[in-house]
Amino acid sequence: MNESKRYDCSRGCTVERAESGEVECNYRQGCCKLEVYDWLQGVNQEQYKDYFEVRFKNTRKGIYRNGSGQSVKTGDLVIVEAANGHDLGIVTLEGPIVGRQMKCKRINPDTFEFKRIYRKAKLFDIERWQEAIAREHETMIRSRQIAAELGLEMKIGDVEFQGDGTKAIFYYIADGRVDFRQLIKVFAEEFRIRIEMKQIGARQEAGLIGGLGVCGRELCCSNYISSFQSITTSAARCQDLSLNPQKLAGQCGKLKCCLNYETAAYMDAQSRIPKVHNPLEFQDGLAYLMKTDILREIMYFSYDPQSLANLYPLYAEDVWDIIRMNRNGEKPESLKRDTEPVAPEFVTAVGDDAINRFDEARKRKKKKKSRGGNGEQKPAENNGEKRQGGHRNHKGGNRNGGNRRGDRPKKDAPSE
Repeated sequence: MNESKRYDCSRGCTVERAESGEVECNYRQGCCKLEVYDWLQGVNQEQYKDYFEVRFKNTRKGIYRNGSGQSVKTGDLVIVEAANGHDLGIVTLEGPIVGRQMKCKRINPDTFEFKRIYRKAKLFDIERWQEAIAREHETMIRSRQIAAELGLEMKIGDVEFQGDGTKAIFYYIADGRVDFRQLIKVFAEEFRIRIEMKQIGARQEAGLIGGLGVCGRELCCSNYISSFQSITTSAARCQDLSLNPQKLAGQCGKLKCCLNYETAAYMDAQSRIPKVHNPLEFQDGLAYLMKTDILREIMYFSYDPQSLANLYPLYAEDVWDIIRMNRNGEKPESLKRDTEPVAPEFVTAVGDDAINRFDEARKRKKKKKSRGGNGEQKPAENNGEKRQGGHRNHKGGNRNGGNRRGDRPKKDAPSE
């Protein structure tokens, strides 16, 4: 393994110095954030042959037009036009997939003013680019110290230098408006470069930094989300989630973006579930709503409003029928039918991370396969006595004596 090889995931490339002393920078597909998969690779369209997607640090990228006359392809390091001077980026997309990106960003190629690709990057361009990158971390630390000395309520999250090293973009987070007049003067004197301040939100900062979520996967904001929608606690309420800030908040401190993923499915299921404000009337008493399984559209009722011990399941469509019967003055016979009361299916993660959670099952398996000292199997009557005395599930059911978890209640049994 080459120890001099360095992975720059913020730009999606690997950097290493060859034996001759030259810097080699290669595009590493799949490493950079918000990467777009080219599913039209190999397809040629004449109208998009001169358009390329060029990306820079983190999620900053744009569509550029090749005006150099050189042959440019994916993975090339190119010198592109900038507001002041020039910048260096990596070509990540070419061909008709760039046209799809234009439609996604609502760019009209006939009226939009594209910046140009000047040429491919040369060795001295890459050397200068790497020198500017080496200054980013030190500049970020020093800029935070300067902002604290000036008493500004802001946090500088990242610094990105332009390819020619003459300009830097400072990404910051602030709750309110910040006066940068004195700060920019100090930055210009300290770093001797042009300064650009760019405000980002907490979700965008998490996307720039990256990380792993509680689900074990890469953060959605750093993987594929480019536009952030507003998320409220109503998304958690409609999914019957506990309003616990520690569980609902992501690494950015805001509500998790994934709360919006299943909200539409829950709202659709809730539209078919009746809102029970009063108890249902039966001939043997009143039944109170205790819990609702939204996705399965099952509602659990109990005759005792203070206890969750004996719950009787009813499908939402059956509850609609019972409500209509009560409005007409009719009362069904009873919820107590042939089926025994069951408890709703609660899933808990307590104990799932225990190291010895499989030990008990392995011991039972070893007992079944155990043999005597002379290699003969133990008598069957002894095994039968052990099974008879130690069987956990009586009457063919589970530990609660009811139906197994996940079994749907009989639709015609609890209703009338």
